Amino acid sequence: MEFVSDARRSQGFRAIHRTWHILALVAGLSSVSAWAQISPCDLNGDGVVNIADVQLAVNMSVGVATCTANIMGAGVCNVIVVQRVVNAALGQSCVTGSGHSASLTWVASPSTGVVGYNVYRGTVSGGPYTLLNTTPVSAVTYPDTSVLGGLTYYYVVKAVGSGGTLSVASNEIAAVVPSP
Repeated sequence: MEFVSDARRSQGFRAIHRTWHILALVAGLSSVSAWAQISPCDLNGDGVVNIADVQLAVNMSVGVATCTANIMGAGVCNVIVVQRVVNAALGQSCVTGSGHSASLTWVASPSTGVVGYNVYRGTVSGGPYTLLNTTPVSAVTYPDTSVLGGLTYYYVVKAVGSGGTLSVASNEIAAVVPSP
Protein backbone atom coordinates (compact mmCIF):
# COMPACT_ATOMS: atom_id res chain seq x y z
CA MET A 1 0.00 0.00 0.00
CA GLU A 2 1.40 3.40 -0.95
CA PHE A 3 0.34 6.58 0.82
CA VAL A 4 0.82 9.93 -0.94
CA SER A 5 0.10 13.23 0.79
CA ASP A 6 -0.46 16.41 -1.22
CA ALA A 7 -0.75 19.72 0.71
CA ARG A 8 -2.19 22.72 -1.10
CA ARG A 9 -2.99 26.36 -0.22
CA SER A 10 -6.20 27.95 -1.37
CA GLN A 11 -7.39 31.47 -0.60
CA GLY A 12 -5.20 31.80 2.45
CA PHE A 13 -6.55 28.68 4.08
CA ARG A 14 -4.69 25.46 4.53
CA ALA A 15 -6.35 22.44 2.98
CA ILE A 16 -4.93 18.95 3.07
CA HIS A 17 -5.95 16.30 0.57
CA ARG A 18 -4.74 12.73 0.93
CA THR A 19 -4.75 10.32 -1.96
CA TRP A 20 -4.32 6.60 -1.43
CA HIS A 21 -3.17 4.39 -4.28
CA ILE A 22 -4.16 0.81 -3.58
CA LEU A 23 -2.79 -2.00 -5.73
CA ALA A 24 -4.18 -5.49 -5.23
CA LEU A 25 -3.61 -8.79 -6.98
CA VAL A 26 -6.92 -10.21 -8.12
CA ALA A 27 -7.40 -13.69 -9.67
CA GLY A 28 -6.75 -13.43 -13.39
CA LEU A 29 -5.79 -9.71 -13.26
CA SER A 30 -2.30 -8.37 -12.83
CA SER A 31 -3.44 -5.38 -10.72
CA VAL A 32 -6.41 -3.22 -9.84
CA SER A 33 -6.09 0.44 -8.88
CA ALA A 34 -8.48 2.47 -6.75
CA TRP A 35 -8.22 6.10 -5.68
CA ALA A 36 -9.99 7.66 -2.73
CA GLN A 37 -9.74 11.35 -1.85
CA ILE A 38 -10.10 12.10 1.86
CA SER A 39 -11.33 15.57 2.84
CA PRO A 40 -11.05 16.99 6.37
CA CYS A 41 -14.82 17.55 6.10
CA ASP A 42 -15.35 13.80 5.57
CA LEU A 43 -15.78 13.27 9.30
CA ASN A 44 -16.91 9.63 9.08
CA GLY A 45 -14.16 8.67 6.60
CA ASP A 46 -16.42 7.06 3.99
CA GLY A 47 -14.84 8.95 1.07
CA VAL A 48 -17.64 11.47 0.49
CA VAL A 49 -18.83 14.59 2.28
CA ASN A 50 -22.59 14.34 2.69
CA ILE A 51 -25.49 14.66 5.14
CA ALA A 52 -23.96 11.97 7.39
CA ASP A 53 -20.93 14.21 7.90
CA VAL A 54 -23.16 17.22 8.54
CA GLN A 55 -25.05 15.29 11.24
CA LEU A 56 -21.76 14.13 12.76
CA ALA A 57 -20.47 17.74 12.78
CA VAL A 58 -23.64 18.87 14.56
CA ASN A 59 -23.34 16.04 17.09
CA MET A 60 -19.69 16.91 17.73
CA SER A 61 -20.47 20.61 18.18
CA VAL A 62 -23.20 19.96 20.76
CA GLY A 63 -21.17 17.32 22.61
CA VAL A 64 -23.23 14.25 21.65
CA ALA A 65 -20.23 12.77 19.79
CA THR A 66 -16.53 13.04 20.59
CA CYS A 67 -14.93 15.94 18.71
CA THR A 68 -12.49 14.36 16.25
CA ALA A 69 -12.70 17.11 13.61
CA ASN A 70 -9.56 18.90 12.46
CA ILE A 71 -11.05 21.64 10.29
CA MET A 72 -10.39 24.78 12.33
CA GLY A 73 -7.79 23.04 14.45
CA ALA A 74 -7.50 19.78 16.33
CA GLY A 75 -10.45 19.22 18.64
CA VAL A 76 -12.38 22.36 17.62
CA CYS A 77 -16.06 21.58 17.03
CA ASN A 78 -18.41 24.54 16.79
CA VAL A 79 -20.96 26.18 14.51
CA ILE A 80 -18.23 27.34 12.12
CA VAL A 81 -17.07 23.74 11.65
CA VAL A 82 -20.69 22.69 11.02
CA GLN A 83 -21.09 25.42 8.37
CA ARG A 84 -17.87 24.39 6.64
CA VAL A 85 -19.02 20.76 6.50
CA VAL A 86 -22.43 21.88 5.15
CA ASN A 87 -20.68 23.93 2.45
CA ALA A 88 -18.48 20.97 1.51
CA ALA A 89 -21.54 18.67 1.37
CA LEU A 90 -23.09 21.16 -1.06
CA GLY A 91 -20.10 20.85 -3.40
CA GLN A 92 -17.81 23.64 -2.20
CA SER A 93 -14.27 23.01 -1.04
CA CYS A 94 -13.62 22.13 2.59
CA VAL A 95 -12.11 25.30 4.05
CA THR A 96 -9.69 24.62 6.87
CA GLY A 97 -7.77 26.88 9.23
CA SER A 98 -8.74 29.39 11.86
CA GLY A 99 -10.27 31.90 9.47
CA HIS A 100 -8.73 34.75 11.47
CA SER A 101 -6.70 37.56 9.99
CA ALA A 102 -5.27 40.92 10.94
CA SER A 103 -5.48 43.71 8.38
CA LEU A 104 -2.74 46.32 8.67
CA THR A 105 -2.79 49.79 7.13
CA TRP A 106 -0.19 52.54 7.47
CA VAL A 107 0.64 55.97 6.06
CA ALA A 108 3.12 56.01 3.18
CA SER A 109 6.60 57.25 3.92
CA PRO A 110 7.23 60.79 2.63
CA SER A 111 10.88 59.86 1.89
CA THR A 112 12.06 59.59 -1.70
CA GLY A 113 13.40 56.30 -3.01
CA VAL A 114 11.02 54.08 -1.01
CA VAL A 115 10.37 50.85 -2.98
CA GLY A 116 8.12 49.18 -0.43
CA TYR A 117 7.70 48.14 3.17
CA ASN A 118 8.66 45.27 5.43
CA VAL A 119 6.07 44.09 7.95
CA TYR A 120 7.23 42.58 11.22
CA ARG A 121 5.22 40.72 13.88
CA GLY A 122 5.94 39.68 17.44
CA THR A 123 4.01 38.12 20.29
CA VAL A 124 5.56 40.35 22.96
CA SER A 125 5.27 44.12 23.06
CA GLY A 126 8.61 45.67 22.09
CA GLY A 127 9.74 42.59 20.15
CA PRO A 128 11.49 40.57 19.08
CA TYR A 129 9.74 40.78 15.72
CA THR A 130 9.78 38.39 12.78
CA LEU A 131 9.70 39.56 9.16
CA LEU A 132 6.43 38.41 7.53
CA ASN A 133 6.95 39.27 3.85
CA THR A 134 9.63 37.88 1.51
CA THR A 135 9.73 40.89 -0.82
CA PRO A 136 8.91 44.52 0.01
CA VAL A 137 5.16 45.22 0.10
CA SER A 138 4.38 47.95 -2.45
CA ALA A 139 0.97 48.85 -0.97
CA VAL A 140 0.33 50.50 2.40
CA THR A 141 -1.78 47.56 3.55
CA TYR A 142 -0.95 44.00 4.55
CA PRO A 143 -3.30 41.12 5.39
CA ASP A 144 -1.80 38.76 7.98
CA THR A 145 -3.78 35.54 7.53
CA SER A 146 -1.49 33.42 9.70
CA VAL A 147 -2.77 34.66 13.07
CA LEU A 148 -4.38 32.34 15.61
CA GLY A 149 -7.48 33.00 17.68
CA GLY A 150 -7.07 34.08 21.27
CA LEU A 151 -3.63 35.64 20.81
CA THR A 152 -2.33 39.21 20.70
CA TYR A 153 0.19 40.22 18.03
CA TYR A 154 2.41 43.30 17.87
CA TYR A 155 3.36 44.82 14.51
CA VAL A 156 5.88 47.34 13.20
CA VAL A 157 6.59 48.42 9.62
CA LYS A 158 9.86 49.62 8.06
CA ALA A 159 10.22 51.44 4.76
CA VAL A 160 12.64 49.80 2.31
CA GLY A 161 14.84 52.07 0.19
CA SER A 162 15.93 51.35 -3.40
CA GLY A 163 19.31 50.10 -2.16
CA GLY A 164 17.69 47.81 0.39
CA THR A 165 18.23 50.20 3.29
CA LEU A 166 15.62 50.08 6.03
CA SER A 167 14.05 52.93 7.94
CA VAL A 168 13.58 52.87 11.67
CA ALA A 169 10.56 50.91 12.79
CA SER A 170 7.15 52.53 12.90
CA ASN A 171 5.22 52.83 16.13
CA GLU A 172 4.07 49.43 17.36
CA ILE A 173 0.42 48.48 16.96
CA ALA A 174 -1.30 45.60 18.75
CA ALA A 175 -3.92 43.31 17.23
CA VAL A 176 -6.05 41.21 19.57
CA VAL A 177 -7.44 38.20 17.70
CA PRO A 178 -10.69 36.85 19.13
CA SER A 179 -10.98 33.19 20.14
CA PRO A 180 -12.70 30.90 17.67
